[in-house]
Amino acid sequence: MAEKYQLNGDWRFHYGDAPGADYMGYDDRAWPLVRLPHDWAVAFPFSRKHSSGTGYLPGGTAVYRRHFTLPEGIRNKRVRVTFGGVYNHAQVWINSNYLGGRAYGYSTFSFEIGEFVRPGENVLTVRVCHEETADSRWYTGSGIYRGVTLTVSEASRFTPGSIFVSTRRLLPDGSAAVEVSYRTEECEKVDLTVLDAAGAPVCGAVGREAGGTAELLIPHAKRWSPDTPYLYTLRCAAYKNGEIADTETLLFGVRTARFDPDAGFYLNGRNMKLKGVCVHHDAGCLGAAVPKEVWARRLKKLKAMGCNAIRTAHNPPDPVFLDLCDEMGFLVMDEAFDEWEGAKNKWWQGHNVYPPKRFGYAADFPFWHETDLRDFIVRDRNHPSVIMWSVGNEIDYPNDPYVTPLFDEVLGNNDNGKPAAERRYDDKKPDAGRLAKLSAELVRIAHEADPTRPVLSALSFPELSVRTGFAQTLDVWGYNYRERFYDEHHAAYPEKAIFGSENGHDPTAWKAVADRPFIAGQFLWTGVDFLGECRGWPERISGAGALDLCGYEKPVYYQRMALWTHTPFVKLAVSRGEREKTGMWSDTFVYAGEPGEKMQVSCYTNAPAAELFLNGRSLGKKILSPEVMGRAVWEIPFEPGVLRAAVDGAQDELRTPGPAKKICLLPDVTDLPNDGESVSQIEVLLADENGAPAATCDKEIFYQLWGDGEILGVENGKKDDLTPYSARFRSTFRGRALVYVRAGTVPGPLKLFAYTKCGLSAEVHLREDENEA
Repeated sequence: MAEKYQLNGDWRFHYGDAPGADYMGYDDRAWPLVRLPHDWAVAFPFSRKHSSGTGYLPGGTAVYRRHFTLPEGIRNKRVRVTFGGVYNHAQVWINSNYLGGRAYGYSTFSFEIGEFVRPGENVLTVRVCHEETADSRWYTGSGIYRGVTLTVSEASRFTPGSIFVSTRRLLPDGSAAVEVSYRTEECEKVDLTVLDAAGAPVCGAVGREAGGTAELLIPHAKRWSPDTPYLYTLRCAAYKNGEIADTETLLFGVRTARFDPDAGFYLNGRNMKLKGVCVHHDAGCLGAAVPKEVWARRLKKLKAMGCNAIRTAHNPPDPVFLDLCDEMGFLVMDEAFDEWEGAKNKWWQGHNVYPPKRFGYAADFPFWHETDLRDFIVRDRNHPSVIMWSVGNEIDYPNDPYVTPLFDEVLGNNDNGKPAAERRYDDKKPDAGRLAKLSAELVRIAHEADPTRPVLSALSFPELSVRTGFAQTLDVWGYNYRERFYDEHHAAYPEKAIFGSENGHDPTAWKAVADRPFIAGQFLWTGVDFLGECRGWPERISGAGALDLCGYEKPVYYQRMALWTHTPFVKLAVSRGEREKTGMWSDTFVYAGEPGEKMQVSCYTNAPAAELFLNGRSLGKKILSPEVMGRAVWEIPFEPGVLRAAVDGAQDELRTPGPAKKICLLPDVTDLPNDGESVSQIEVLLADENGAPAATCDKEIFYQLWGDGEILGVENGKKDDLTPYSARFRSTFRGRALVYVRAGTVPGPLKLFAYTKCGLSAEVHLREDENEA
């Protein structure tokens, strides 16, 4: 039976090339040890010599080596090593034998290494070459930034990746028919068993042929949905000579999903709107090496905002991320590529600052696209959260690089300041008519790997793509910032379902969805701030998220909560200045200013009316009509004190912040196990005497850890804070910061200390001494 081992600890790491390190006997004892997931870029300072598009952090070349021991019985076994993701251009050796490489930094890939391994010591070597950081429009990370797994099995086994379970029918009596397909190698028969969440068998099939499909009927099936993300377990057993030779288990959900051209989206036969966000894959100071706990905290907050869907912009995500979406109940638009044959502009001196560079996946697409797409879909197709495959993002972006004589001059959704010459048709650039042929090939590959889900590409220029035939190759149409074409294209192409695959936070974009039954939903750009896509030095991040880079809620988060939730709430925010110059992006939670200064007070709520109070006196009640869409605004002269908003069933306060009086450390975990993997996220609050953020007097806070563990990083979400991520200090931003701590393996107490140069200090136990407990 297959056994799986995580190879995430004790990797030797060398930054820079290391000729000869592929040799098994190479002396790497002087190399430092690192633990996966590992992103080397965040260990270096920010520098404007690196690309603004990828956050001013470096790439380079590096080599990893992992020594591991196998038992005598390893001979004649099948052994497979799987890499969750290596950015990028990885080359892999085992015991001096070259296995091959993988160009795409987001692909999960495997090698069969059984013929090369031996009892005793073995050495796995990985060379990573990411010399050009202007190869992406967002932060990529560098290194083995996802986990590595070793799988050992008998010669008789299930073919890796072959098991696929899908819901075929939901029946009127409450049962559900699911289909299981599988292949085996050197096996005689197969048993299939479905277990409920408690581990009890509910149905199965015994003695099935060694390869094929089987339909199983689950009685009283519990359906998976965002509200009830119920997961079953499929247990598969393969037999040889009457004995179990291999077993595989996987989680799955019973659910059906379909798009309707006139009525939008249906899940389990129920019509619903997709209330989605796009997310990139980094977590600020952690780079691309993001632990599961970090995404769990972020997704929990997005769920509270009313979000029910995620777009993995614009690349295959970490499988752990999809596990969370299955567990927590998010519908996923799973995306493969940001570019195909044509390299897009990569901004390296600031956004839209010419000339761009043009490195990226386009150089590898002709050789790797089929393997990358097929492997991606086979990897993710058993996740109930995944409802559609996206084979591309803004591939049809005007003049970047594809052009058409149908439009002499055109601007894309992100082209502010674009030179006039770059807006014009240029017949020396590739013709957009090519995209229909490429898309048809990708859609074919996707349907072969998974015939149960629709395939799309997020279109930035649909008014062109419907004329070139590109759009017609797709099963459903996702429009990026093209709400104005919803009605026209629905009337002209009534057979196609349409939704917003990327949209701004402006509530009018949601109104375009809510008012049209035929629009399936939208995906906001973005759910969380991210590294890269910077406007220019010294900014290191994009601030497009509803959550900041620490995962703290912004005012725009509450604007969306007002549109997407029903439980009564109210949240106050303020902007300084004239009303016509302010908006939800200028709102903050800092009520401070000069006496008499004009302030805009925003009240975000899903209630029909709200009343505002300043220092106990009412400033009036406002009715929130559909036109204001969850945000009532008062203009007031600043007066220090307490703002309070009240609605039926909820209230909120904002106080003028006072000077910093204490540090508060608020960990999400206080009994961190000593497993070497678990992570605690400690919210840091620089508080005034009322316990509120001392948001006008930020201070640099230093951190030390006592006990066996590691401070992974400190983040504050401030766009232009260029403190190196390797530092164990950082200023608060508006009174807040966040510290990530990973547990070690040695038992005993674990404690985080925080202090400032002006004498404030605090400590928190992340694990108590077991003897004392």
